[in-house]
Amino acid sequence: MIRDLDSIKVPVARQMEEFEQKFRASMKTRVLLLDKIMTYIVKRKGKQMRPLFVFLSAGATGTMNESTYRGASLIELVHTASLVHDDVVDNSNYRRGFFSVNALWKNKIAVLVGDFLLTRGLFLALEHKDYDLLGICTEAVKEMSEGELMQMEKARHLDISEDIYYEIIRQKTASLIASCCAVGASSAGATPEVVENMKKFGECVGMAFQIKDDLFDYGDDEIGKPLGIDIKEKKMTLPLIHSLSKAPWLEKRRIIGIVKNNSEDARKVKLVIDFVKKSGGIEYANQKMKVYFDQAMTLLETVPPSEYKTSLVDLVKFTIERKN
Repeated sequence: MIRDLDSIKVPVARQMEEFEQKFRASMKTRVLLLDKIMTYIVKRKGKQMRPLFVFLSAGATGTMNESTYRGASLIELVHTASLVHDDVVDNSNYRRGFFSVNALWKNKIAVLVGDFLLTRGLFLALEHKDYDLLGICTEAVKEMSEGELMQMEKARHLDISEDIYYEIIRQKTASLIASCCAVGASSAGATPEVVENMKKFGECVGMAFQIKDDLFDYGDDEIGKPLGIDIKEKKMTLPLIHSLSKAPWLEKRRIIGIVKNNSEDARKVKLVIDFVKKSGGIEYANQKMKVYFDQAMTLLETVPPSEYKTSLVDLVKFTIERKN
């Protein structure tokens, strides 16, 4: 049985509470409008899985300290900035059931808010000379931007191969979780070899995490994500990519035609979902997710046993068995 997030957090529960206070303080600003928006963002925070990866990775590989808190804040600031900017790019009015920043304050302000969050994180690292942590996070920001642009480039023609798909999700999603684990280890005084190992571990977790997210598109009504939303947004995900690679030419042309031209038609979207299910796309994606999970577990074998490591293992299991 998979433990819930509250029980997984137990070894770092105190640190997570302290982090919450420090993170709120890092968001403070004298500009009234900006402070109002920061308060709104903090109130609608998600599961905070990324800071959790930071603290558990730090505890598993060394000793947590003030640098660990700053590293977790840096990660969360970068992540929040990316979400604010993503909502502008995607023209999205909602985020986790709440109005997005751009929906309430328009795109111009949302872009500036994202910029503020990014620079606040960079300044936090610079003023405490956390250069290693800054280097790890800066690389992640570069990767995330490249991944987003690559996806946009390929989406025009819907010609994403499986290899290109893996590269996109490695950059867009896995790079940030990789940086969480690397930041945690680096802040705790781990050797460069251990930091690199934890980075690879986080990357495998991020790959599995994104494939799980893709699978939600073909799930049932109990999941948090609307059915077929990726298809409606013309996103090529692993179940669809694999199914198309196995389909006869005419069938492939028909399905791509629906995604290109009829993605707003719920009945047509259901045809695509049924095609993927019948073609074995779901089973294939589950197998690939399991491969990345196994790779993550193998990389974690070099980490000595501890309550932090146990929770880290359970957190990875949680990410691939979550319902939303």
